[in-house]
This record gives sequence, C-alpha cells and structure tokens, in this order.
Amino acid sequence: MQKQFFYLIGIAAFLYGCGKTTKEQQQTTQEERKKVFRYNQAEGLTSLDPAHARTQANIWAVTQLYNGLFEFTESLVEQVCLAESYDVSSDGKTYIIKIRKGVHFHDSDVFPDGKGREVTAEDFVYSFKRILDPNTASSGAWIFNDKVLRDKNGNISDTCFKALDKYTLAIYLQKQFPPFLQILAMPYCFVVPREAVEKYGKDFGRNPVGTGPFKFQAWDDGNSLTFLKNPNYWRRDINHNPLPYLDAVQISFIADKNTEFLTFQQGKLDLITGIDASIIDQILKKDGTPREEIAQKFTVQKVDYLNTEYLGFILDPSRYEDKNHPLLDKRVRQALSYAINREELVSYIRNNLGVPGDNGFVPPFLPSFDENKVKGYNFNPDKANALLKEAGYGQGGKKMPELVLYTTPTYKEISEYLQKQWSSVLGIPVRLEINTFATHLDLVNNGKAMFFRASWLGDYPDEENFLSCFYSKNFAPAGPNKTRFKNATFDKLYEDVQKISGFERHDIYHKLDQIVMNESAVIVLYYDEVLRLTQKYVQGLETNAMNVLKLEKVDFTN
Repeated sequence: MQKQFFYLIGIAAFLYGCGKTTKEQQQTTQEERKKVFRYNQAEGLTSLDPAHARTQANIWAVTQLYNGLFEFTESLVEQVCLAESYDVSSDGKTYIIKIRKGVHFHDSDVFPDGKGREVTAEDFVYSFKRILDPNTASSGAWIFNDKVLRDKNGNISDTCFKALDKYTLAIYLQKQFPPFLQILAMPYCFVVPREAVEKYGKDFGRNPVGTGPFKFQAWDDGNSLTFLKNPNYWRRDINHNPLPYLDAVQISFIADKNTEFLTFQQGKLDLITGIDASIIDQILKKDGTPREEIAQKFTVQKVDYLNTEYLGFILDPSRYEDKNHPLLDKRVRQALSYAINREELVSYIRNNLGVPGDNGFVPPFLPSFDENKVKGYNFNPDKANALLKEAGYGQGGKKMPELVLYTTPTYKEISEYLQKQWSSVLGIPVRLEINTFATHLDLVNNGKAMFFRASWLGDYPDEENFLSCFYSKNFAPAGPNKTRFKNATFDKLYEDVQKISGFERHDIYHKLDQIVMNESAVIVLYYDEVLRLTQKYVQGLETNAMNVLKLEKVDFTN
C-alpha cells in the first residue's frame, strides 16, 4: 500500500492538502510534508498526567510524552532509560540510581525563556512524592504506599526519596520488594517538572510537559489529540540518528468500533487494536488465523497479552442493603463460574483470540504459571446446579432475585453470551447494565457495581502485580482491589512473598492464586491476546505482552 501522509501547517494538524487546490498541493515541497502516525482511542482518555495513568488509553498517550528511570524491552525485561546506572543494597532496601545527564524537559513557557531545563534527581524526588500526596489523588499511590520507608510513627518518611547530588537519587524501602525496578518502569513513575505542575495545578493533565519523544500540541475534546515531534529528544538510534522519526502523532476518539475499522480500511488510521467482537469475523477465521484479504492488505500481529479478563463481585457485606444477598454466598459465585463454557466463548465469540480462563487469575504468560498447580473452573452444569441448590435456591435458580451485571458497549456481545449461559444452565435471571467506559470505571472503583465486568492488565510483568488485586490494603479506588476481597491467610502469604526472591516465590504465588479461586472472588473468563493491525508502510512498531505503544522508533516506508 502506498504510504499516506497528512500535512501539517505551522503547529496544527489538518486534513490532506489543508484546503489547498490540487496545483498548490503538487507544489508542496518535500520539506513541508510531515509523517503523522494516527491511531484511535475508542474509550477516550481522561488525563495526560502520569499520576493518573490508570487506563490503557492514558498509558498509551503519556508514554509518548514522558520517560522514566527504567523501561521494558519487548521481552519485558527492565532496562535503564533516564537512569544511567543503579545499585541495590544487600538487604534489598536501598536503591542508588545515577541519573542520565543532558536530558531536558520539553520547551515550555513554564521555564525561563521557554527553554526546557535539564532533568535532575530532585525532579524524581518531586515526582515520586507527588504520587503519594493525597492532593494529587493519584490512582498510583499504591505502588509506593506499602513499600517505601516509614518513620517511627508509621507515616511515610520525608526522606524515602532523596537527591544525594544533582544526578544521584536514593530510594529507601521499608522492606525489600524484588520487582521494585519494574515498579519504577511504570508510567506512574514518569518524571514531571515542578514548574508545570505548580502553574497548571489540576489542569496539568491537559497541559503536560515531559521529556519524551513527542510534546503536547492540542486537545480537541471528543475529536482529536495532537502531539508534535520533540526536536530536542535525548535519544538516538543505533546509527546515532535522532529520534523520533515521525513528525507528529494524532489520536482520534471514534467510539464505534465498526466505524473505527472502516476508517482504518480507508487508510485514515495507521493502527487499530482491541478488536471488537462485532467485527472480529471480518479479520480472523474461526481458527484464529487472519483472513487472506486482511493479511494481504495489512500487517497482522497476534501476541501474548498480560491481561486477564474477568467478572468481579463486591465482597464487602457493608456495601449491600440485603446482608443475605446471593452474591455474598461463595456457592452462588462458584455456580455462576461453573455455568460458563469458556472454550466456546473464546472459540465462537472471539475466534480463538485468547486462552480460556480455566486456571487462576495469573495469566499463562508469566514464569510461575503452571496449569497443574492452580485449578480454576471449567464448564460443569451439574456441579453448578448442585451448588445453587446447596445455597438454597433450588432447581432452576428458584427464589433467586434478578442479578445485574455491569458492563460496557465493547463487551456487550460477550455479556449477552454469559447472560444466555446463566439462563439456560441455571435459570438465573441476569440483567445487563451497559454504561460508557468512564461511567463503568467510576461505578466499579467506588464499589457501586456489585457484579461487574473488568480486566487486569499487568502494570509490571510480575505475578505479584496480579495478586495485588486481592490484598486487603489495596481497596479501590486508591488501589487495585476492586472486589474488596479480604482474607487473613491471603494477606499473610502476600506479605511473606515480599521477603523472598527468585523461583522460591512461585510456590507462594500458586497458593495465593488458589485462595482467590477457592473463594471465587472473581470469575476468570479468558487470558487475552493482542491483535494489532497496521498499514503495510508502518515499520519499527514494537510489540510486547503488556501491549505498550511506543512510537519513538516507528517510521513509514516509501
């Protein structure tokens, strides 16, 4: 396919030709032509502030604007980024990190003469303390809350982050945490300048200033978001050519996935991912391979994904008016789980995109996974009905009140499949409450949806991150425990595993995961896979199991 270009005039991105006549378009010089990478964010995004990089939409956007001390390779190994080197004490509680010299924030009017200043260790001290500041209301406070040094009164110490000199950062932990470098590679830990945050306050998320390959240009609500190339970006490729290769990134907000796919087919988007069930038949055959016409026109990538798709329950009785609500009964939750044919769901609804969730919450793409060590739920109608009867609801779900499953338009087809399964297998009436993604997220995080569809995309590639979703000190909205699951045995094991490094952790991970399954805190549906479609001219787009979008090395072929 011939390469497509948008033209940029001055600082704004316009449509092809920018209103010029055909003759004027032909006279446009090569220097005026700009390479603009275009992708769509169907679910929208809420902030360009790393402190609020909770959703994939926010993460993808801030990844283009900022950098952190560390980053992940395609194989999900952490490597230095703005860190030049580091040293960890023998007890695992002190990290001394040398900061790369000569890295500057984007040019911005928050700095004298509008020139971005150099990044120092103090910037990381400020950025990390800001995550913990309640006034920031960061959804990422949990990454440090139970890890960094505390004073004798149990409060987080003012010196848990310390600049030893201009380019040396010290981080002091209360106890060792083996995957801590992975924590520092998370978008929450991207560095921000105090000057910009203080000037814009709560509006910093709409006026971002970072160190990344692209810098913020314009945000037209509901229509588009534009980033321009950072001409002063610190990184170069292996041939010492400056990065990025692209001139701009343009993000659209087409909510309808069918329209998004049509727009991509018309060549007006360079990438689509997160394929909706309603259009998956147009892309994949039932065996999961691409259709010939798709493979000929586009580049199709199908890769493992550290994402567990599940249904969650609110398990805190205080959230229910009816203290005997059926969802508070483990047997009912187990019956709902046994009534789901996951193999059929993945095969027929998702065209074999994903792996049936027959085991635990931890996905099969992490080192500790062992299908023989953690047992989940398979399709067993007889056992499902027996459990329901044991819970006192009789054959066919008699006396069972209508349950409400909260979901989003993207998962409507899957939710309708589940609704039919529960009706046909158990006779349980389930009503679907479909809300926009933002509304759904708010309801779930604030414990207002008692039965909900959710997913957990690994923040970092360690099993502990998935299991943190069930630690009682991580209740949402401040933490990832959306179900408000609380189990004393789980909590003790979860705390114990922090003291161990290496493969010895795996045995505890298995025990933790099995507790979650035994209590049916969630219903695991499937372990996801990433399906990415790009135009043939796109090159250099990396993939990894965290589905991170990194555009600094992307280019267009002729």
